[in-house]
Amino acid sequence: MLLQRHANHSATLWINRPDKRNALSVAMWAAIPARVAEAIADPDIKLLFVRGAGGVFAAGADISEMPEVYATAEAALLNDEKIQGAMKALEECPKPVIALIEGPCVGGGCGIALACDLRIGVEGSRYGVTPAKLGLVYGAGDTRRLIQAVGLSKAKDILFTGRLLDSAEALACGLIDRLVTSDHLEAVAADYAAKIGAASVYSIRAQKQILAMLRGGCDDAEASRALFGASFTGEDFKEGFAAFMEKRPAQFPVR
Repeated sequence: MLLQRHANHSATLWINRPDKRNALSVAMWAAIPARVAEAIADPDIKLLFVRGAGGVFAAGADISEMPEVYATAEAALLNDEKIQGAMKALEECPKPVIALIEGPCVGGGCGIALACDLRIGVEGSRYGVTPAKLGLVYGAGDTRRLIQAVGLSKAKDILFTGRLLDSAEALACGLIDRLVTSDHLEAVAADYAAKIGAASVYSIRAQKQILAMLRGGCDDAEASRALFGASFTGEDFKEGFAAFMEKRPAQFPVR
């Protein structure tokens, strides 16, 4: 994860693993809070963009780490603390955070985008939340952010099917806020930087605090964490992970 400062009072947090389609490793999740804190501490930065290197936002969590990182429910919960720490850092950043999305934005990548204040997608980008394909459970905080973006019924559609949404559907349902062509993305980002750079820092910070108060909700209830952790030791996850690695449809047990 790299923080790049720009001359227009903005900075970009780069998800920088293009050779792996920016699949998010444990180390990358753990690095996000420090990079966000760095942006917060710099008074010249008034706006933070989040973007994936190589024309890909993020293809999700690093599946290759799962056999080790998610070997037990306890290990899964420990890693989830790192993931939720990253989401919290983005969501609670006192400065505006805007996701600039190109290519696939799936799983953990979609979670990162939803933790941002706004999402600008490029035509041809694709979106998905896919725990159902792996026999896993989407955490309460991530689910809450998805519902806030698209509504309860659409969230059910996305979560129950695990299907990918194209950029037009993502815009229509509120998963992204704007849809632009690839050759206009830089100009749109620069326009946001100019407008936010000229706005009152106090006003924006206070407004974000009020929005957070109104958002409310409970992300870390004991019951939801238990469901999340238990999913990593279940037969469904074993089959879902094996099917993913073998590039075949999963055959989940019937209950």
